[in-house]
Amino acid sequence: MKPVDSNLEATISYAALLEKIEILRSTLRWAQTLDRAQIQKLLNQCTTMRDEVLRLSHTERFVKASTSAPRNQSIAQRRHALLERDFQFDGVFGDSPRLIEALEIAEKAARTDLPVLVDGESGTGKELMAKVIHANGNRADQPYITVNCGAIPENLLESELFGHKRGAFTGANTDRAGKFEAANGGTIFLDEIGELPLIGQVKLLRVLQSNEIQRVGSDQVISVDARIVAATNKNLLEMCKAGTFREDLYYRLSIIQVTLPALRDRRDEISVLIEYLSNEAASRLNRQPVKLSRRLTSFLSSYDYPGNIRELRNIIFRISCLATETADLEHLPENVRAKVPEQTAQPEVEPATSLVDAKRKASDEAERSYLLECLAKANYRVTDLARNIGMNRSHVQTLLKKHGISARQSLKAHADGGSPASLT
Repeated sequence: MKPVDSNLEATISYAALLEKIEILRSTLRWAQTLDRAQIQKLLNQCTTMRDEVLRLSHTERFVKASTSAPRNQSIAQRRHALLERDFQFDGVFGDSPRLIEALEIAEKAARTDLPVLVDGESGTGKELMAKVIHANGNRADQPYITVNCGAIPENLLESELFGHKRGAFTGANTDRAGKFEAANGGTIFLDEIGELPLIGQVKLLRVLQSNEIQRVGSDQVISVDARIVAATNKNLLEMCKAGTFREDLYYRLSIIQVTLPALRDRRDEISVLIEYLSNEAASRLNRQPVKLSRRLTSFLSSYDYPGNIRELRNIIFRISCLATETADLEHLPENVRAKVPEQTAQPEVEPATSLVDAKRKASDEAERSYLLECLAKANYRVTDLARNIGMNRSHVQTLLKKHGISARQSLKAHADGGSPASLT
């Protein structure tokens, strides 16, 4: 059998489209007057042609994505190929093999109407991946509706998803369309699908099987065409074994499964994400991007991020708000700062640039050590410290601030059995 020439198919499709455009041009050229109905008819024809152009564009890109990426390509080449194919991604990504694989699966899945299950830990970007699938598919210009399955009370679940008829229950004063009707023609994103109660799972399964819904209190069957993308941070297979998630629904939803890696498993991307998020925070806060001290950069590169990208984003926005020009460990949230290794928490020592500079640094270090020793003898009370060393209290406060020493945190560190603490 002779293989089909995809280029020939594209040529034929484009030829048909050009013919429609010429017919439309002729209609407009010879029309003397146009009433509203004729104008609407022409607008509908234009809309149809626009949709055909979009379908052709997505078809060609999908074929290219499926056939043009040899398996022997490096990760960097595969990443570059994604961007070259005009892959829509609202964010930034590096060369993590697991993430590149997930994005390639998402790109190929986007062209279909198959359900997609996105799983991964909290904060890994599951909602962003759902938007990527929507933006790179044929439904990109259609509605995108988000539903948080864990936030809907069980007694309102059916009404939220499928709508209700007036008088169906107390408070139902008008007819109301549900989320599936709102997403008709587009994509519905079911976040935290693992939180959906069993009764809701049964009703969702029926929609997947028949593409039909019924509003609460109505016998009318309504056809819906909504592409489903679901997300979870739970192990749905284990939930199936435990009887808390329907196995038939799981296999319906997971025809295509995209797993997002944790941030600790893609450390090579942390520096890229920090730069991107710093610029985003600067734009939101109307300031210049904050600079990071060397020890803060070192810590952020090695931290495990139990909250993943969401936690990193929160940290960057926090330090961008609190720091002036350069952010340091002191600007981290307290729960994160407690995890800073003692070695990293030590004050940074810049290399001396001259003999005079070396003497000054040595003098500063001796002064700092003296203050810490005297502060401990004064039971970490600044007033007693000033009295013991014969200095004015305000001057002592200035010296402590100069050396980054906090009496309160030093006392806490002493009580915890640690080393005297700086302001960090």
